[in-house]
Amino acid sequence: MGCPDWPKCFGSWVPPTAEDQLPNDYQETYVSKRLAKNERLTVYLQKLGFDDLADRIANDPTIREEQPFNVVKTWIEYVNRLIGVVIGLLIFATLVASLRYWKTQRKIVWYSLAAFVLTGIQGWIGSLVVSTNLLHGMINVHMFLAIVIVGLLIVAMFYAQAPEVGEVPRQTRKLVNALVAVSVVAMVVQIMMGVEVRALVDEIARSLGYTQRDQWISQLPDTFKVHRSFSLLIVALHGALAWQLMRNKEDAPTLWNTGRWLLIITVVEIGTGAIMGYFSIPAFIQPVHLLFATLIMGVQFYALLLVNRKQNAMQAAPQSA
Repeated sequence: MGCPDWPKCFGSWVPPTAEDQLPNDYQETYVSKRLAKNERLTVYLQKLGFDDLADRIANDPTIREEQPFNVVKTWIEYVNRLIGVVIGLLIFATLVASLRYWKTQRKIVWYSLAAFVLTGIQGWIGSLVVSTNLLHGMINVHMFLAIVIVGLLIVAMFYAQAPEVGEVPRQTRKLVNALVAVSVVAMVVQIMMGVEVRALVDEIARSLGYTQRDQWISQLPDTFKVHRSFSLLIVALHGALAWQLMRNKEDAPTLWNTGRWLLIITVVEIGTGAIMGYFSIPAFIQPVHLLFATLIMGVQFYALLLVNRKQNAMQAAPQSA
């Protein structure tokens, strides 16, 4: 909530650097603007049948709270939006570049187009995250849509590159498919619990005035303990998946490499979680922890594409536009 409006920040394309650059009633002004936007949103949601979500948005008291100006949070959010614009431009460039495959690998164009369209939807959902003051359900949708977009880009890249995989035994393919399916479900559950834990941490931090950081974890409910213990299952699943991918290094070096990266990323992910648990949730570790969780899902998806690739069905990339 460093920027209470969207796409501008405090009504400007370049945000302020001090509170005295804002009018005295800026908090009341932006609360009223957000509430007006949310009233329109609840009408649309009710028409679409999402009555429960509409009711939450209309009646959640935290939505009516406006955060005071904080120059650090404002510029973090501003940089986040700038990066979002760059990502959007890169995905558009990907779509344009994919057109060269229209006659040979048309699905690359469709995957790129889907990623571009969803990026626009993602920007709109980002504006709703702001207007609803970080409502928990909206944050989940925002994050998982980002993962879907990354997945679409991975598919487009995979078919454009046509990587050499080598011979994958049928039994290995079946095992990897099963392990990836279970691992993806487990990671989705784990990430959802992680988002819930993060929301609970935010509530506790707010109640303590963002002080006494060493007390935050002790006040968390059992959701945190389940999230922490569930990581053991994550390690076991990804250890088994990595083993299957790395069994035939000489025959399938691409799979071996993918399995190695899966192990490395999983170890880093567990390590960042341990740092948060034992060192009072250092602020800089939180986004790193989430980043590596999403990287795990990306590697899972790439492994699934690799083991199911039909060597004879892949066409070589065109040599010229």
